[in-house]
Amino acid sequence: MPDYQKTKTACYLGFITQAIAANFAPLLFLKFHKDYGISLGNIALISTFYFFTQLLIDLFCAKFVDRIGYRVSIVVSEVCSAIGLIGLAFLPDLLPDAFAGILISVTIYAVGCGLIEVLASPIIEACPFENKEATMSLLHSFYCWGTVGTIVISTVFFAVFGMDSWRWLAVIWALIPAVNIYNFATCPIVPIVEEGQGMGIRQLGRKSLFWVSICLMVCAGASELAMAQWASAYAEAALGLSKTAGDLLGPCMFAVTMGISRVIYSRYGDKLNLIRFMMGSGALCVACYLMASLSSNPVIGLIGCVLCGFSVGIMWPGTISISSKKFPTGGTAMFALLAMAGDLGGSIGPAIVGRVTDYAGDNIRAGMGVGLIFPLVLMIMLMIMGRNQKSR
Repeated sequence: MPDYQKTKTACYLGFITQAIAANFAPLLFLKFHKDYGISLGNIALISTFYFFTQLLIDLFCAKFVDRIGYRVSIVVSEVCSAIGLIGLAFLPDLLPDAFAGILISVTIYAVGCGLIEVLASPIIEACPFENKEATMSLLHSFYCWGTVGTIVISTVFFAVFGMDSWRWLAVIWALIPAVNIYNFATCPIVPIVEEGQGMGIRQLGRKSLFWVSICLMVCAGASELAMAQWASAYAEAALGLSKTAGDLLGPCMFAVTMGISRVIYSRYGDKLNLIRFMMGSGALCVACYLMASLSSNPVIGLIGCVLCGFSVGIMWPGTISISSKKFPTGGTAMFALLAMAGDLGGSIGPAIVGRVTDYAGDNIRAGMGVGLIFPLVLMIMLMIMGRNQKSR
């Protein structure tokens, strides 16, 4: 009997790896600026390179992963993640241009994270677990716990050993994907669909309901990251907190509540209607953005930021579960295009909030007010999806 628990563990560690890669470098942005003399404008390009690389990998997966094979691709994801994190520790000092060393390292581990993002969900979906929606939600909760662990452990590590020891921590974080190479190389992996049976990009594109899924995923990514990436700045601006306290009360608590939401659904999801649960989450998300943008009390605004994590928790894994049921032969192309849509939303959301904040004279509340557009559109898409379900 295949040990699918080993597969589950490997995918959990894969999502933790993704969380480390996404959150570790941003903690070092000011350190890079100070030590290497990199301008803040160039520092901002680090995140751009990371997300743009992931978008390219999403497209690559849609076309080529079925030919290469899931096991080879997912093992490569962990190899790239480990090499990229180790490279971050050494390449900036080894190369003549430190910024080039950072970008090369970030690009390498972004390739790994992009592969993990696309492949871990269908690998879990293909395993013979009883309640797949709940299992999917629990899988995605490990990104949240990985985020919390990265921020808290890194903050404590820097407090104890000093910021100059960041290279050692990068190597320590690289041990997680390095160990996970063995897990993915040896765990049972079942094809999501039979060879040659999966839908292609053109077939999916002809399905009007698939475009509803794409819109759902864009809104899920935008609703989540518009708040997550500005939560620290909001905590600092609204409450006058330090950077460390802002990180712990902003993005860290946001990730905690998002993880709690996903764990709750994984425990009780079999008793809940997923579309209704997501509609309720969308309504709560709108309320959270209103709290952050309209409340004159900064504590209430911060509560809105933190609760927003709970409201967006089900959006990303829930959209994947709904789409998997609607398109059972969607295959790798479906998961890759959904991941690309989520990443696109994750890029658009924070950018719009930032641009509106800038136009409003650095008024971050105005930016947050615009952010509620994303959960509103998500709720409209869910209504369309629900009506289609009823008509069938």
